Amino acid sequence: MKKLSLVAVLALSTMAWAQTTNKPAESKNSADKALLVKSDAAELEAKKKSAEEKAKLPKPYDPKADAQADIKKLVAQAQKENKKILIQAGGNWCIWCLRFNNFVQSTPELKEIVDKNYLYYHLNYSPDNKNEKTFAQYINVKEQQFYPFFIILDKNGKKIHVQQSEILEEGKGYSKEKVKEFLQNGKIL
Repeated sequence: MKKLSLVAVLALSTMAWAQTTNKPAESKNSADKALLVKSDAAELEAKKKSAEEKAKLPKPYDPKADAQADIKKLVAQAQKENKKILIQAGGNWCIWCLRFNNFVQSTPELKEIVDKNYLYYHLNYSPDNKNEKTFAQYINVKEQQFYPFFIILDKNGKKIHVQQSEILEEGKGYSKEKVKEFLQNGKIL
């Protein structure tokens, strides 16, 4: 009888313990599921807005372009016009690349600086055309790159500076003051 009572007590204790430990897990899982649903919905909404914005912006990158030939022509033109070359590396898939191009092109003060001092080229990086040989002339292609980034060449095609873009960002766009400083000085640290 003592054994039977002991087994019954142990069985009831185990069942009670299992129920108390499962309840918080179940409610936690429910909360997690609710958070996941909210997070997924917010993420989908953000992706939708980004896709809508991307669709409206100009697409300056040409995956079919022969970048080496294009840059060679730009160097000849830069020598004649005594200008530097501003290469914006990225692709039409990159919302930040499209935003930067649009920002510069639609801000008269910035566009004037670019037009006066640079020949502006968009060096494509995409699955269609990674332009690895061209990139290898200016950067270590084995290192992780964040797009867009900028390569400044002198009028003879010699690399002066490679500039990362995150320092130019402000909110969901770019800082006019920082971009202006970058364009005027060819770098910003």
